[in-house]
Amino acid sequence: MQFLILHVDKLIGKDIPVSVIIELVLTNLAYMVVLAAPMAVLVATLMAFGKFSELNELTALRSSGVNPLSIIRPVLLASVFMFIFLVWFSNSVLPEANNQARSLFIDIRLKKPGFELQPNVFYDGIEGYTFLVKHIDNETDSLHDITLFQNPTSARNRAYIKAERGFLSSEGTQGLSLFLEDGEMLRYLDRTASASKDNMERTLFSKYRLSFDLSDLAFSRSDPNRRNRSDRTMSIQAMNVVVDTLEQEILEYSETSTNSSSYITLSLLNTNPEELNRNVFTDFSEVDSTEETLTTSLFILNQIQDNSYRKRLMGVSNTRLEEHKSKIENVSSNMLWRLKRVNKFLVEIYKKFSIPFACIVFVLLGAPIGIMTKRGNFGYAAIISSVILTVYWISIIQGEKLADRLFITPFWGMWSFNIVFSIIGIILIIHLTTDLTPSKLWKRNSD
Repeated sequence: MQFLILHVDKLIGKDIPVSVIIELVLTNLAYMVVLAAPMAVLVATLMAFGKFSELNELTALRSSGVNPLSIIRPVLLASVFMFIFLVWFSNSVLPEANNQARSLFIDIRLKKPGFELQPNVFYDGIEGYTFLVKHIDNETDSLHDITLFQNPTSARNRAYIKAERGFLSSEGTQGLSLFLEDGEMLRYLDRTASASKDNMERTLFSKYRLSFDLSDLAFSRSDPNRRNRSDRTMSIQAMNVVVDTLEQEILEYSETSTNSSSYITLSLLNTNPEELNRNVFTDFSEVDSTEETLTTSLFILNQIQDNSYRKRLMGVSNTRLEEHKSKIENVSSNMLWRLKRVNKFLVEIYKKFSIPFACIVFVLLGAPIGIMTKRGNFGYAAIISSVILTVYWISIIQGEKLADRLFITPFWGMWSFNIVFSIIGIILIIHLTTDLTPSKLWKRNSD
């Protein structure tokens, strides 16, 4: 429903088949499966173990010598199977569904609106024609006071058609006929001539028929496999290939930059006075031999006695260094762009594992919290899960943004809170099963 509300303006008025809209909704629901499954696991775990504790069944098990971990273990095993299923779903089903939804949505956006005339409104949905109807009788579907502008093509001339009455008749799904009565037509005789009375003819008619091709208004689907794929529409294997290619290009750029720097250094060391004299530098073409010796911060240049030669050498050095700086900046921008692309793909790869792994994390965290709350109703589970999920999803979104901007690595961007929540859950489980708390551990270490 939320998807339909957001995109209803792009769907209405285009005569799109209901089956296409249903397919669009279903393909867009695929990514919600990956997000909703961990949420469902957390809520179900909180409710199940909360009810288990609320009915004092945990107390009965402990009095019978049964470790609470034994009731958590089957649920944890089920979450492992859920994790495996979601990884397969994220890698095999989700990319194809995203690609299908993206292609279908583009086809819908490109589709022209259906043929629909409105009184006193120009309609140009049919290529080559513009309609203007003053009145439409809704009971008989007849048209009154019709004006039709016909644009010139290789097969017909420009024309203006007016009629007092008319009606439309459908010719299959891609054809339409317009029957006009009691009207006139003004038609240019020369397609290339400008508007002139000498090149027009006026024709009166009692009945006239025009046929239109509506094939352009029909919904047509393109092949999703012919469209370029983004990180959201690629599998892990495909993204690994792209990452390897980008990393190889980064290595080549790095080697090119190093070789260019070495070349500049060698060329400056091998420069002789004759080459410098042949080099054109207007700023140093005229140098007074009696001018005071130029002093620089470079020791080697200060050893050169010829002031003219020293200035020319500085000019050559500055020019080549500026060229080298421009090359370095170009290489740096190319490398930075590729590094960001690598991180973007790595983030998506890690995401295909980290979000499914949240099923295991939420069992480790939800089971002890549910037992400690001793409430198994949906209200408590909804409140607690809302807090946990809000923190988790904010961390995932922010981690993705920071990784895309190269502030942190993709691994830590996607896995940091999985690790944190897992540690918290393990500590809580140890506390429930052994009555061991961090304060006791700290006290024991101090002793």
